[in-house]
Amino acid sequence: MEPAQWLAEYRDRLERAAYGARQASESLQETGATATSPRGEVTVSVNATGALQDVKLTPMARRLEAEALAALIVSTAREAQRIAAARMAEVMAGYLGDNAALTQITQHLPAEVVR
Repeated sequence: MEPAQWLAEYRDRLERAAYGARQASESLQETGATATSPRGEVTVSVNATGALQDVKLTPMARRLEAEALAALIVSTAREAQRIAAARMAEVMAGYLGDNAALTQITQHLPAEVVR
C-alpha cells in the first residue's frame, strides 16, 4: 500500500471516529428521564448522569405522611435514574458496539439496565 493511500485511509478512519464521538456526545446530552409514582403524587426528572433536575408534587402528595412522601420521592428518583442509565447504555452500545469498553462503562449500572 502506498504511504499516501495509507495516510488517506487513516485520516478517513479518524474522521469517522470523531463524527461518531460527536453524535454519541449529542445523544447523551439529550438523554435524561422522567418517572412518575404509581398513583401520580410525585414526578421526578433526572439528566443523563442521573442527577436530579426537577421534582413535582401533585395535591395528592399532601395526603401522605412526611416519611412516606420522602420514600416515594426517593423510589421515583431511582426509577428515573434507572431509565436514564438504560438510555445511556443504549447510546453507548450504538457507538461502541458490544465490547470491553462498553462493559467498562456499564459495569456499575443496575443489572436490569445492562444487556
